[in-house]
Amino acid sequence: MEEIRIDLRKQTAEEIALANHFVELIFTLNHTMPTSAEYKRLLGEIFAGRLGEGSVIRSPIAGGARYNNVTIGRNVFINSNCLFMAAGGITIEDDVQIAANVQLLSNNHDLHDHAIITCKPVLIKRGAWIGAGATILPGVTVGENAVVGACAIVTHDVPDNAVVVGNPARVIRTIE
Repeated sequence: MEEIRIDLRKQTAEEIALANHFVELIFTLNHTMPTSAEYKRLLGEIFAGRLGEGSVIRSPIAGGARYNNVTIGRNVFINSNCLFMAAGGITIEDDVQIAANVQLLSNNHDLHDHAIITCKPVLIKRGAWIGAGATILPGVTVGENAVVGACAIVTHDVPDNAVVVGNPARVIRTIE
């Protein structure tokens, strides 16, 4: 998987304006009644056609300003306090369940030059369940129907139908 590098010192005026726009949208979403038409409108604008039918996102949400790099499938449930660091791209397939306080991190900073963001996509495959407080790191794929235990730190790909726990997360069983 190829790493993308973004130099924050070289952002264009348009990129900065888009980032600020997302910051304002997220702030407004997080202060809007979740059952209102305005909340649904804001989700639609933030995810711009990349939020599947029947999916639910509970506020508040947080993250970098690159929500245009997030794709969410159908019938996905994302509980409150999800952090989307999406410069490298985040894809969540259909029928995924994400508990509260989960961090989806597709980017990090270069160890030697902190103004450089290093990015690798995160993929959460169909039917996966991510437990409360789990962290998924850049470049990780969580397999179909896999379960990530609460507070796990996922540093490597998770196989289909596996249950992983711990820091770093390790497979403890396979779901039949």
